[in-house]
Amino acid sequence: MPPSYVHVVTELRSAGCVFAEDEARLILAAARTPIELTAMVDRRAAGQPLEHVLGWAEFSGLRIAVEPGVFVPRRRTEFLVGQAVGLALARASGTPVVVDLCCGSGAVGTALVASLPGAELHAADIDPVAVRCARRNVGELGRVYEGDLFGPLPRGLRGRVGVLTANVPYVPTGEVGLLPPEARDHEPLVALDGGGDGLDVLRRVLAEAPGWLAPGGSLLVETSERQVDLAVGIFAAAGLIPRVEVSEELYANVVIGRRPLLLRGGTEN
Repeated sequence: MPPSYVHVVTELRSAGCVFAEDEARLILAAARTPIELTAMVDRRAAGQPLEHVLGWAEFSGLRIAVEPGVFVPRRRTEFLVGQAVGLALARASGTPVVVDLCCGSGAVGTALVASLPGAELHAADIDPVAVRCARRNVGELGRVYEGDLFGPLPRGLRGRVGVLTANVPYVPTGEVGLLPPEARDHEPLVALDGGGDGLDVLRRVLAEAPGWLAPGGSLLVETSERQVDLAVGIFAAAGLIPRVEVSEELYANVVIGRRPLLLRGGTEN
């Protein structure tokens, strides 16, 4: 006899799952056989992220495929997507050109093109497992490349990108071990570790981003509250005009840097 709802809830609650009832319903709905159900409950009870167990994560109203070893998209990152969509819609008419770096499962890029029909999407990640997953999610809506940051992107995109999102890792190296076990034990280190102060990858992105952005185009990144001031300084040093947007509800901090428009005489618009 397959495990009952009550049995699954009891197993998950014993393993420390705070939302055992909700998780039990999702697992029971996803399992196709009693054997699969038992295996899924065992995996979740052993500490695997629920999204890895289910094979998907809900993000921006979409069901994003995820697999073991891939960074799970966070709900707070939906705020970055909303900001990026607003910027793309505010730009002049024409096909929006969108680039999603450190794309992971492709959640951000997929959510962007879902809100920007006809957008030209290019996404990239250094992790081959993430790239495989992103290609499943993006499908025919864009192109996903394997490689380090801007390295694999077509050179023809330089100076054309209207919206550039880079969900870079920003956990300081010394704090990775303090993350919840679901993250530190089951998500790739390359998607978590941002170096000494957490902003090493951000610096690498800013070193090249202005050359890829179209005039008036914007780079958006997520960071922690305590890193915001330092991140703003990095944006400004790279020649972008920074601003910070905050969602108290989602505990999200997004730094946005706009490439200036230069008018005759060098006046910024």
